[in-house]
Amino acid sequence: MVKKARIAFLEDDSTYAGLIIEWLSSAGFEVKLFTLSLDFLRNFSDAQYDLCLFDFMMPDMSGLDVMGSIKLRSKKAPPIVFLTARSDEEDIVHVIESGADDYIVKPVSRPVLLARINALIRRSSTEHKNNIVSEFGALKIDSQQRLVTIDGQEVKLTDKEFDLALYFLRNEGALLSRVHLMQVVWGSSSDVETRKVDVHVSHLRTKLKLTPEYGWKLTSIYQQGYRLERSQ
Repeated sequence: MVKKARIAFLEDDSTYAGLIIEWLSSAGFEVKLFTLSLDFLRNFSDAQYDLCLFDFMMPDMSGLDVMGSIKLRSKKAPPIVFLTARSDEEDIVHVIESGADDYIVKPVSRPVLLARINALIRRSSTEHKNNIVSEFGALKIDSQQRLVTIDGQEVKLTDKEFDLALYFLRNEGALLSRVHLMQVVWGSSSDVETRKVDVHVSHLRTKLKLTPEYGWKLTSIYQQGYRLERSQ
């Protein structure tokens, strides 16, 4: 028996979700619906799904932030498709540049949706991606091996420190709130535990030498969050 491709579907509109699930199921896909982003993150694992289909706006955490979170924790995240009513060009560009594999504006026809999904699953099943190594001056991060080096010397980080470092470096110059970082890195919506962010940021500043003398500024912005910038 041929194994059905599995799709994780993030959508809070139950009526619309029912229609899409009917289309996908009749085409031979196995679909798991999530109506809350945090439920999806609690149940996500690398090998569990062959494709993720995300709405942009969700009641607890945006599809964009969910994508950022699973790309941090995954050695090889499945293809991610956004199916959303947001049609502004800047939204489309931002989502694609942030790592989405496709962006489909609602409403969409059944043939177009199935064609786009089938194409991505075929491509994903035959691709063998090389390790992704990002360089930031003397600092290098291998996101698949989860390895960080400075001037060729390995720096030991905990899993959450690694995830937080990678997210800061991928969003260099952006102001990131503590609550946002809790959602993306820890998969939590609690604003009570944001002290965790402060502790981990302090460790990163020391371990990765994110200070002006080494060309970086990891700045705390009062009552707002943190920003990582180059100082030279």
